[in-house]
Amino acid sequence: MLRNGLEPWHLLIVAVVFIVLFGARKLPDTARALGKSMRILKSEAKAMKEEGAEATAAADASVVQPTEVLTSSDVRAAASTATAPGAGAAAGAAAR
Repeated sequence: MLRNGLEPWHLLIVAVVFIVLFGARKLPDTARALGKSMRILKSEAKAMKEEGAEATAAADASVVQPTEVLTSSDVRAAASTATAPGAGAAAGAAAR
């Protein structure tokens, strides 16, 4: 049944059916509206692609790059100079 696929006379029949259903007056308006819709669809798809590229670039830029490498002795020295979280409150209570 569909061995030959879509032949030119099939398209002619479809065109005649469209003209009968919609009338010759409405076909240009319909084609114009279809073209406008396709342009809108293309511009929105392009905007989404650009937005995705910008988001990827922003994500790559937000990655924190290390500026300094600490050795274990640096970490121990920093830990020994830092006070414990409750030590300041206990010293303030003892002074009263």
